[in-house]
Amino acid sequence: MESPLIDRLVDELHYPRVDASNLNDILTEAGERVLFLTGDPIKNLETNDLAVILPELQRAFAGRLNPAVVDRSVEQTLRERFDIWPVPSLIFLKDGEMRGAIAKVRDWADYLSEIATILDRPAPHAVR
Repeated sequence: MESPLIDRLVDELHYPRVDASNLNDILTEAGERVLFLTGDPIKNLETNDLAVILPELQRAFAGRLNPAVVDRSVEQTLRERFDIWPVPSLIFLKDGEMRGAIAKVRDWADYLSEIATILDRPAPHAVR
């Protein structure tokens, strides 16, 4: 990565780094996961902001976010697969299905509200 703040997520906080070797496993695993699409942190200053915010979001949603940092080598693949173009972005998955995404940096209250809505959204195939 090109940013010490992003490297910290992987090296110190032990967030998995999603690359070609584990992409399919990450995308099909059971449970809730949030993927951090960083984009180029040199060109986009919001990337480092979100790298600082993400651990706080993980604490706020204890046990529900399970963050992973997407390596730039597979970022384009995920952007195309999930039709996510702005970066930085967070892509929320549950049991391998995309549940929602949040692009760019937001106000804290907006994050809390939007993430709660995404996490509590019923599965698209759920029968009511």
